[in-house]
Amino acid sequence: MAPRNLINLENVYLTYGKGAVLDHVSLGLAENSRIGIVGRNGGGKSSLVRVLAGIEEPNEGRVSVAGGIHIGALAQIDKADPEATVRDVVLGDLDDHQWATESRVRDVFIGLFGGFTDAILDRKMGPLSGGERRRVALARLLISDLDVLMLDEPTNHLDVEAVVWLAEHLKSRRDLSIAVVTHDRWFLDEVSDRTWEVIDGKVEEYDGGYSAFVLAKAERMRQASVEEQKRNMLIRKELAWLRRGAPARTSKPKFRIDAANELIENEPPPRDNVELLAFANARLGKTVYELHNVQVTLGERVLFDHLDWNVGPGDRIGIAGVNGAGKTTLLRLLTQQLKPTMGKLVVGVTVKPAFLSQHLEELNPKWRVLEAVEQISTHVEIGKGKSLSASQLCERLGFGSNAQWTPVGDLSGGERRRLQLTRLLMGGPNVLILDEPTNDFDVETLSSLEDLLDSFGGVLLVVSHDRYFLERVCDNFVGVMGDGKLRNLPGGLEQYLKLRREQPNEPNAFAHSDEIDEGSEKAPTQTLSASERRDMTKDLSKIERAIVKIDDKIKSLHSDMETSATDFEKVAELNKELQESEATKNSLEDQWLALSDQLEA
Repeated sequence: MAPRNLINLENVYLTYGKGAVLDHVSLGLAENSRIGIVGRNGGGKSSLVRVLAGIEEPNEGRVSVAGGIHIGALAQIDKADPEATVRDVVLGDLDDHQWATESRVRDVFIGLFGGFTDAILDRKMGPLSGGERRRVALARLLISDLDVLMLDEPTNHLDVEAVVWLAEHLKSRRDLSIAVVTHDRWFLDEVSDRTWEVIDGKVEEYDGGYSAFVLAKAERMRQASVEEQKRNMLIRKELAWLRRGAPARTSKPKFRIDAANELIENEPPPRDNVELLAFANARLGKTVYELHNVQVTLGERVLFDHLDWNVGPGDRIGIAGVNGAGKTTLLRLLTQQLKPTMGKLVVGVTVKPAFLSQHLEELNPKWRVLEAVEQISTHVEIGKGKSLSASQLCERLGFGSNAQWTPVGDLSGGERRRLQLTRLLMGGPNVLILDEPTNDFDVETLSSLEDLLDSFGGVLLVVSHDRYFLERVCDNFVGVMGDGKLRNLPGGLEQYLKLRREQPNEPNAFAHSDEIDEGSEKAPTQTLSASERRDMTKDLSKIERAIVKIDDKIKSLHSDMETSATDFEKVAELNKELQESEATKNSLEDQWLALSDQLEA
């Protein structure tokens, strides 16, 4: 007997005044279904989830829900009261005896927070980072008695370990029907057994997870003799990558690899490593980055100690580690934004780096997208004798001919991040350093970015929690294990996860000092004396006042840039001062966090 539908959409039409977001869509979400939802940013994925969850009413059509069904939804934006505690948000009015012995509650807290202690439960929402707030919102849903769970970008801000735990937990919950919007293709493959693609207001349905979706879509395009050759080539190239098999997929393939042979029979490898290495040597020479006996401290915390590391020409390195372990600090060290406490950093004389940070670069909001890119250069060499114009590069990264004339001030967060990356690439770097480059990118843009990086002949250093992206663009991996060292990972991310499981006392992304044993007793911590606590509290207040001052300065610089919009030299000077102020603010915030952690320990 076919499973019953829990939610039905009948001829649903939704618009926000600029064309149809959902154009007379009819579909059903059945019992025990696992749906992955993909599509371009702004294409209607989140709107579809909100309609299914009953959060948003369509303009036309009908949404029907089976009787007695409980639906939970994770939104991209968290709206929790900043004064509420983790206990308030996750457990609500439940008494201790109602949840303390509940195995699901314990499993969720240990899986997401690394512990189950009062120190975790009593933390207030206001000071939590984006990743921590996401974990709290997920925990609230995962301990609830639900029939349907809607997840909009659940892996945003989560580290690799948390993503793996979440996938395993959802796979074990056969009591749930799940619909998930995410750009994390590894997560889609693990969790979903059916894919919905939201495209041009319609929803195309495919059997299987992301890998099966790639195959089925390529086959549909072939059968329909699709004329969009560029798009077809991208999907064939990704299919070739899947066939060769990243480690995470070879043990449990989601479709018959042989079925792809006709499509990718003559497909070249994603990148010719010999050609790229020759290009890298020609531009870079033999020395890129060398770290000799380096120590880096943050407050009193030693992030790296006696660190020796060599990055050579042609290296494509993925960097894994939990939040707070020091991955971004390592990148800032290489780009000389941060000086080592001890030891020596050697940078090759021909190194021309570009650093995509997690913080968006401020641009003149009146500039058009193409104008902002052409401020850097009109053409860029990408290797192997190939070059791209500013307009061509914009198009490769999702800015079509019309979008290139959009004012910067009208761009979304994801579009601004794409623009930031486009500007970096137009500078013609030979070392590309990417800190969480996939945030806010849709699957299609990620494929285009990966294709572009295949032809990049320089050094590539990537910090990302997107496991698929890391395995796709990097050849080697290192782990920031939280013990002051870097660990080479010849076994890739699987080896990193295994090492982390074998080292349970290493830093956790949520509770650095709150690791627990099975009895949920808090690990002993070193207490501060009263005088030490007073001194640290004073230092904390000084830093807070300094942050307020630098915030005022940043606001003033923004205002000055708007006033001087037509004076490009003045804007450039102000932008340089703005970047310096942002760097100062980042440093102050790092100091504040380090002191706060010590005071809370």
